[in-house]
Amino acid sequence: MTDSATTLPPKISEKSGVPAPAADKKTPSDKSKSRTSWFYSVLPYSVASGPLSTFIQIALLQYYGQTAGTVYIGLITTAYNGITIPAAMIWGFATDKVHRRKPIIAYSFVLVGVDLAALFFTRSVFGVGLVYSLFGLFASASATPYNLLIMETQPKNSWASAFAIFSMIGTLGNVFGLLLSLVWVAFLPFQWLVIPLSALCLVSAALAVLQIEEPSFVFEREMIVLQKPSFSQRLLALPLMFLHVPRVQDFQRVFNGLRHDLTSQVPILYLSIVAFNIAGGIFNTSLTPSMSRNGLSQSDIYAVYLVAMFIQVIAFRYAAPYIARRTLIKTSVGGLVLRSICYASMGISVYLVSGIWYFVPSIIFYPIAAGIAYAVYYTASSTMVFNSLGSKGHGSSLGVYSALVGVASMLGSLISGFTSVYLGYYVTFMLAAFFLVLAAVLTARLARFEQLPKIVQAKS
Repeated sequence: MTDSATTLPPKISEKSGVPAPAADKKTPSDKSKSRTSWFYSVLPYSVASGPLSTFIQIALLQYYGQTAGTVYIGLITTAYNGITIPAAMIWGFATDKVHRRKPIIAYSFVLVGVDLAALFFTRSVFGVGLVYSLFGLFASASATPYNLLIMETQPKNSWASAFAIFSMIGTLGNVFGLLLSLVWVAFLPFQWLVIPLSALCLVSAALAVLQIEEPSFVFEREMIVLQKPSFSQRLLALPLMFLHVPRVQDFQRVFNGLRHDLTSQVPILYLSIVAFNIAGGIFNTSLTPSMSRNGLSQSDIYAVYLVAMFIQVIAFRYAAPYIARRTLIKTSVGGLVLRSICYASMGISVYLVSGIWYFVPSIIFYPIAAGIAYAVYYTASSTMVFNSLGSKGHGSSLGVYSALVGVASMLGSLISGFTSVYLGYYVTFMLAAFFLVLAAVLTARLARFEQLPKIVQAKS
């Protein structure tokens, strides 16, 4: 994917020693630099992507029935999570090679739009799995360029607020997408929902072409890792980032630290996040099938996800001030415990409650887990990951982290489909709660290292 321009802007990084234009001083030519209207190019795409995973799950249950559909959901979600690992590498390296942001973003939206349109014509397991996997491949392309564009086009002292605005636009898009889906499936044919979703992606592509202006200078991807706002938003958009392909030696270097108390902070943190992602993969893969099995309508299912997303928007708004008054460790453990209680409550509910009454615990416990608990835990844990990277060797550490997160999500999805069919949804949800308790126990062990991140960074 290349742009038609014949000259590339100079590549600038903090390592290059070449000073970037002063971000805080505005000149007449900087008017476009602080322009933020292009942020809204991501809005139609966010509307389209928000309801997609739920659409895939409902479609498989509709096409293949409860038992086979649940297994297929687990397998296809596993494939989707698996493809995001090489996708993060491919698009990350492509961003480094193609110093133009607009073509990568625009082509990403076009490919996603075409991919979603293909869902209208396929009902085979292989076809749905292929389309969803390709979505994972194409959708990940725009995350890094958007992050870099914000840093390249906004004054440095406005980066934090710019990332917050951009994130809020994307999240509100997801909310509108779920609302659109809820209304659509209530009155119109379910399968046709992919048509407006596909069209919205093409609208985003057109807006990207019309509104995005290439920056006069570009950053390397490492700048994302060096700035906490960009790092946090990048992980929120796609929790995988590779500055280079992780090697066996990178994993050995990280986990050899378990041998000594002073160096065990990072591997324990990573293991706790692995347990968290396994739990999320297990629970989220089987939630929609559990609601479908109890007779909830497609609109009911989308209503649960809509409420959860709405609460998540509010929770992220207040998560940072809440965490500022507490330690990162206690906040993370609190979020994990709250989420595990919700997962366990869903396990008890799916065992004791049947029929339409299952909607009540679903719309109570899932929004708390995916909204409040997730926002609190994510904000605190991403800060801890950022602190753990150190001033040197952050590329290898980040590669290990990303690989572990990707594999953990795959493993959770793979486990979920089979346990739900052969052991029951209550066992699946209790198993997810167990992994969250494990994550909380591991995170609590970090309490004695509360003051160590700076020491570790200084020695790395």
